[in-house]
Amino acid sequence: MENFKSGSYISQGYYKSFQPNSINKEWIINNMEVFNLLSKADRQLGRLDMYSEYVNIDLFISMHIAKEATQSSKIEGTQTNMEEAFLKKEDVAIEKRDDWEEVQNYISAMNEAVKMLHTLPFSSRLIRQTHKILLRGVRGTHKLPGAYRTSQNWIGGASINDAVFIPPAHNSIGDLMSDIEKFANDELNPLPDLLKIALIHYQFETIHPFLDGNGRVGRLLITLYLVSKGILKQPILYLSDFFERNRSLYYDNLMRVRTHNDLSQWFKFFLTGVIETAQSGVQTFNSIMQLQKNIDEQLKQLGSRSGDGRKVVDYLYTNPILDAIKVADIIEKTPRPAYKLIDSLENLGIIKEITGGQRGRLYSFNEYLDLFKVDKNLE
Repeated sequence: MENFKSGSYISQGYYKSFQPNSINKEWIINNMEVFNLLSKADRQLGRLDMYSEYVNIDLFISMHIAKEATQSSKIEGTQTNMEEAFLKKEDVAIEKRDDWEEVQNYISAMNEAVKMLHTLPFSSRLIRQTHKILLRGVRGTHKLPGAYRTSQNWIGGASINDAVFIPPAHNSIGDLMSDIEKFANDELNPLPDLLKIALIHYQFETIHPFLDGNGRVGRLLITLYLVSKGILKQPILYLSDFFERNRSLYYDNLMRVRTHNDLSQWFKFFLTGVIETAQSGVQTFNSIMQLQKNIDEQLKQLGSRSGDGRKVVDYLYTNPILDAIKVADIIEKTPRPAYKLIDSLENLGIIKEITGGQRGRLYSFNEYLDLFKVDKNLE
């Protein structure tokens, strides 16, 4: 990496845009700090992925994706919390619905992209389709969803004249994204996959190929790449929480690659994020398993209704907020036994009413939600 050169500034008349060099080439890494972090990151990812074998990940995957959606959107200024992500649109305050819709689109984009990986490689087509879902019907819907930009954009500053960073001219985006695609799918390139996706994320954010949604798509790509390469069987590693907690460092380290050709520092930051996030994920799964054990014991107190209680709790693992209508639907009974079951689950402390009203009551699986809200182990 000693001879690494990120790119150069090209005069576009009254401003200069940054033209990144291609990344689809041979790389020689000789930084021992990077190798040590890479080794740790691989170990922690392996531990996290192991849970795909022993835990019914499908039950919990929606929580991981919802956390990623809220944190990644938060970096862009969207203010939706975990509980709100699981509400129906009509239950969200009117002034927060735009933010809520962006988070819902993020969740849809991740779910759809993971499905697309069964038939599509990690590619420009996959990236554009993911972007299309992300911007569908929300504030960026007029900004060419699913299409690369055809005009100049910039990062920071009120106008291009005081921009913090100006990405490459739009007429080079096709070639630059093709370069990323070739690099991602070159099985003969010996660069380890975690360094590959770190480099792809940096390059994507530098190209900034869309008019809107670049940050969110760029962060989605990390998980999609790891799943596409079989490093993760399920999409259970998300770095947005780490990037959000270290937002200044995240932007500074990306920028430092462009200004100082310092790729090592970006690799170290990225790998540290993988290590911390994977460790946190392992602890979350351990906590979930302990919670399941405790709740299974509590449900025995329901006697003949414990089967219905288990059905409701299994649903709560996929969606931690529900109402009485949903409970009746889950247990396939009339509202009366549904309300009785809700009272029992409340008395056991498994769910808690969160609206405070007499009508339209919502109940939350708080203890479970809390496992995803903050990385307690990293504070």
